[in-house]
Amino acid sequence: MAETPKPAASQETVVTDTPAAPKAKPAAKRAATRAASGSASAAGKEPSAAKKATSKAAGTKTAATKKTTPRAGSAAPATKKPTAAAPKAKAAPKPKAAAKKAAPKTTSPAPAKPAGARMTKAQKEAADKIFAERLARHHDELRWLYMELYDNGDMFAELCDQMKRFFDERSAKLKELDAQREAAGAWYRASDMLGMQMYIDNFAGTIKGVEEKLDYVQQCNVNYLHLMPFLDTPADKSRSDGGYAVSDFRRVKPELGTMDDLAHLADECHERGISLCMDFVMNHTSEDHKWARRARAGEGEYMSRYFFVKDQGVIDRYTRDVPQVFPTTAPGHFTYLPELDQCVMTQFYPYQWDLNYRNPRVFNEMMYNFLFLANQGMDIIRIDAVPYIWKQLGTNCRNLKQVHTIVRMMRMIGEIVCPGIVLLGEVVMAPVEVVPYFGTVEKPECHMLYNVTTMATTWNTVACRDTRLLRSQLDAVFGLPREYTFLNYLRCHDDIGWGLDYGTLSAWGMAEVPHKQFLNDYFCGIAPGSVSRGELYNADPVTGDARFCGTTASMCGIEAAGFEGDEAAMDVAIRKDIMLHAYMFTQSGLPIIYSGDEIGQVNDYSYKEDPEKAADSRYIHRGAFDWGLTENIEKPGTIQQRIFSALAQLEDIRRTEAIFGAEAEVCTKDYSDTSILWIVRRASGRELHAVFNFSDDAKTVWMPETATYTDLMSGTTAEVTTVDMPSWSFIWMLK
Repeated sequence: MAETPKPAASQETVVTDTPAAPKAKPAAKRAATRAASGSASAAGKEPSAAKKATSKAAGTKTAATKKTTPRAGSAAPATKKPTAAAPKAKAAPKPKAAAKKAAPKTTSPAPAKPAGARMTKAQKEAADKIFAERLARHHDELRWLYMELYDNGDMFAELCDQMKRFFDERSAKLKELDAQREAAGAWYRASDMLGMQMYIDNFAGTIKGVEEKLDYVQQCNVNYLHLMPFLDTPADKSRSDGGYAVSDFRRVKPELGTMDDLAHLADECHERGISLCMDFVMNHTSEDHKWARRARAGEGEYMSRYFFVKDQGVIDRYTRDVPQVFPTTAPGHFTYLPELDQCVMTQFYPYQWDLNYRNPRVFNEMMYNFLFLANQGMDIIRIDAVPYIWKQLGTNCRNLKQVHTIVRMMRMIGEIVCPGIVLLGEVVMAPVEVVPYFGTVEKPECHMLYNVTTMATTWNTVACRDTRLLRSQLDAVFGLPREYTFLNYLRCHDDIGWGLDYGTLSAWGMAEVPHKQFLNDYFCGIAPGSVSRGELYNADPVTGDARFCGTTASMCGIEAAGFEGDEAAMDVAIRKDIMLHAYMFTQSGLPIIYSGDEIGQVNDYSYKEDPEKAADSRYIHRGAFDWGLTENIEKPGTIQQRIFSALAQLEDIRRTEAIFGAEAEVCTKDYSDTSILWIVRRASGRELHAVFNFSDDAKTVWMPETATYTDLMSGTTAEVTTVDMPSWSFIWMLK
């Protein structure tokens, strides 16, 4: 038996700088492009022409590379550094086996019978030409960025071969959809786009159950369905992180269904004009993932896919420079493994091992997972925890330039193989750190980003009845290039953190620590005058810092009013809920609602009775969808009917009125009353005045000029000078 290799994946090894790649000669680049474009060979065969040409262009010696490249599935020799490994992938299994087996034996199993096998020779040649044109469009930049990170021509050639294979395997329907979306341009920016976020089990039990409920989804006017994490995770929910600890990227949780079910749902959604969004967890895997299990067994090749370290000095340096993600619930950055007498990096939770993207094998394999999932019919890929992907000792390991390189490469890989898909970045950072993830107009990265800061500031505005900070942030967003598309939301599956602009707030007498305490007290219903209900998450008794959890309805007062049987308070709470949705629809970008918010579903406290959930207060707003409440949406006067019908009216107006188009000019209007938020949209000579009263008091607002306006909610047109607004109400006045 070969000696167990000593892990070279120490922090010193994997977080040092890598040399930049040399520029390739133009002729060699063209040769590599032609070869890669025409090759559909699977990894694991003899090096293709693409590999040879690309290796030559990279200035590397293929033979020399082979000497240090162990085969996939084998341990690296003890004398080799695992980080230098560029293992070959085994040949792809038969398509049917890939769909049925729980854990594919190869690194890149074929998801379906290659589309090319059903094509005529002419069709195959036409498809090959399309791929060659797309690859040629991006090849030089993609190769340069790849070589800059990895300086490994063979691995880049393998990537090109695999892109071609996934392109060949992409179904004819998906390729047709790609062509339609390429022709349409930024299809995801259409004003009729409306998203809904849900957990499959909470909403309908299984993937097949979701398909059976698509009529209801359409009744909600939703055409963008975000299915929360559904890939396989440990059965123990206390080690699943709500689905973000993935143990197999090619397998659906058995209790939810299969990959075939997912592909069938995607096909049915496309028939109905609905796009599917899923989470792609790139930063880490579950400790139950095949790679992690083999790394725990001491296999150097797989240890090099994570960050292992034994040197306490390195751990101390990392701890000094890098902020903790969950300092109270999961303190520290590393988890000790006694069987190896080493620590592995676990930035989020001890059961989630951070992936080492300094290893090109990690990047390639994760891109193959990305393309596999795109080929199941996914339309929007949500990249989870983007800023954390690249680690480098001596930095804070956040938003490093290499992260942007990886996202840019991912964007190009998508545009080559499956240009109909959209990348949605989850960047929970300050605005100055969020915007760069759009890239530039010439070299874009993410298609869409979450509007995290605006979401948190919106609830700050609700608590303070002061719109100044919100107006300032909206102006910053509205001033960005219109190609930049934000996904707007009031709340999601996660907690709400108070990462506000305290530099600005302090100038208005709102110091950070006491202000955070006020916000948490307000939304927990402790502060005088608060109607909100919810719970804290990840509360730190030392710093007093905490995040908040609760549904939109409970935060608006619907839960409290219902418990107290106060009809007047319920009227105000429902009005506040509707006003906040109208405000969200007024912003530039794509609005998304959380399943249950359309019927005013309140907090679910039953999670405390489940030992696997009790420690995580986020489950308070992740309760099972109450289908019984949907029976009330047709009953006049019920909470469900009032909210559902109001949202339907807002959605219909936004969908049909050109003033809500993505190309409209949007800005805020200065107004003396700080409880009033005034947004103006201009397009095609028309002007919308959207005014929102963030106050417990009725207000009278003066229009900019006496003119003829149409109230889009009532449909009345008249000459207007002033408008009376009840508390927590809004107007949409079109001139």
